Amino acid sequence: MIRLIVGLGNPGPEHELQRHNAGFWWVDQIAQREGLDLRPEKGFFGHVARLRGPQGEVWLLEPGTYMNRSGQSVGAMARFYKIAPEEILVAHDELDLPPGQVKLKCGGGHAGHNGLRDIAAQLGTPMFWRLRLGIGHPGNREAVIGFVLGRPQRAELELIEQAMDRALDALPRMLRGELDAAVMELHRGNTPR
Repeated sequence: MIRLIVGLGNPGPEHELQRHNAGFWWVDQIAQREGLDLRPEKGFFGHVARLRGPQGEVWLLEPGTYMNRSGQSVGAMARFYKIAPEEILVAHDELDLPPGQVKLKCGGGHAGHNGLRDIAAQLGTPMFWRLRLGIGHPGNREAVIGFVLGRPQRAELELIEQAMDRALDALPRMLRGELDAAVMELHRGNTPR
């Protein structure tokens, strides 16, 4: 069962539309659909909202610590509410998937993603759920930083939004603890590119 949903991104209006903030975009969609306001919580180093899920309380969190310190926020909330790593879902941008694709998995490496690296370090394990929102790859390793901190073109953004909508449709299954079924639903919706 998922008890904490984390969207990764960088705080501040200058970062709001950057590809690296795809996790924030998805958590914002959840909050908007549920009529929730994410409010600043100093003790959790981010913005927080509480959702009534089918199995009880589910927390939404957008760390305000910048990407490479995301674990500070996630760790603080997990410790306070006694949330196990496998009860955490982290939504993040994924270079290894094209725009329009989304994948759900538990555990794995960080593939150079500093947010995932810091969360795994703070939790002491990589065994948390990840919602991987495809943003594509610039094709050149040296161009990655500028790419993730850039804005997607309109066509790319539309594909990313379609993938986020599919993930939103699968959210009830995730919240009921039907994670394997959610994986199948999401992966079936990915069209090959």
